[in-house]
Amino acid sequence: MKQIAILGSTGSIGRQALDVIASHPDEYQVYAITANNSVDMLIEQALRFKPEVVVIANEQHYPKLKEALKGQPVKVYAGAEAISQIVTAGPIDIVLASMVGFAGLCPTIEAIKAGKTIALANKETMVVAGELITSLALEYKTPILPVDSEHSAIFQCLSGEMMNPVEKIILTASGGPFRILGKDQLKTVTKAQALKHPNWDMGAKITIDSASMMNKGFEVIEAKWLFGVPYSKIQVVVHPQSVIHSMVQFADGAVKAQLGAPDMRLPIQYAFSYPRRLQADFPRVDFTTLGTLTFEEPDTDRFRNLALAYVAIERGGNMPCILNAANEVCVAAFLHDRMGFLDMSDVIAETMERVPFRAKSTLDEYIETDAEARRVAASLIK
Repeated sequence: MKQIAILGSTGSIGRQALDVIASHPDEYQVYAITANNSVDMLIEQALRFKPEVVVIANEQHYPKLKEALKGQPVKVYAGAEAISQIVTAGPIDIVLASMVGFAGLCPTIEAIKAGKTIALANKETMVVAGELITSLALEYKTPILPVDSEHSAIFQCLSGEMMNPVEKIILTASGGPFRILGKDQLKTVTKAQALKHPNWDMGAKITIDSASMMNKGFEVIEAKWLFGVPYSKIQVVVHPQSVIHSMVQFADGAVKAQLGAPDMRLPIQYAFSYPRRLQADFPRVDFTTLGTLTFEEPDTDRFRNLALAYVAIERGGNMPCILNAANEVCVAAFLHDRMGFLDMSDVIAETMERVPFRAKSTLDEYIETDAEARRVAASLIK
């Protein structure tokens, strides 16, 4: 039975991962769960799944968590450092890295060094420090299995094709809730509108990233590192139906695609069970009622964040780290009604201009870059 640590168990990915585990009690057991602030939900999960360890990152919630789990066979810890420490525990087989944003970087690095299989749902880890992460994974012989639906699709398309040259990776994008809106309309959209994704049920931050298409830019950067292809061979195609999750085109012109209903439990379960496929009751695609599948070129004028992501990966070095930090600050400001939707791109671009560029960085330097980019971005928000 595989022992699983879920970093970010109260988020959308974490909750669905627990559903997968509950559906296969003979295959998986929850060893550790962590959350940042959602202490009430973390308590509920701990009482239901009885993990060995529970960690709350925000230490202010520790007394409540400790009291609620008193008498339970559960170890309770608090603080970001505790999360980085717990992923190294001997019994853990798989670490699901589903924390939001830059916070997922250090725990993922510690899990890699401990030789744990990484089920990667935190794309910012690869965006911020893809070169460092891939080199550590090779050094410690640690497998990284993608959980994002797009990268899981690519991973599945590449299965059995290791000796065959890839001509192009095609990342599909839903286009988000604002796909057909003009630039003038985008100036006045609200967070409530942005949070209504047409196909996927996700957390607030990633939903806003999807609406701005920054999420797709991050996925281009992540795909470069996960699959070892230059960014020039990664194409983004808008596919509003979200049935084809991504495709791979090979040297002979053949294209393989992975299709499925938009349900994140499928790629989560595949990462847990790889290389096996376990029985599941996930929704099936009914081709007799599916209708038309359509594809469009992304508009990088209306959705400038995607263009900024390509700029960041072309520059390389710490530029994707700057991009990510500025974006996290802007998304938080947008969610708190402190800036407009299109204003986010302006602040991100300006931050990328102002923060010093480094062609190569250590972990400490990535941390410094992240802090400086956040400071600059915050100063630019009126």
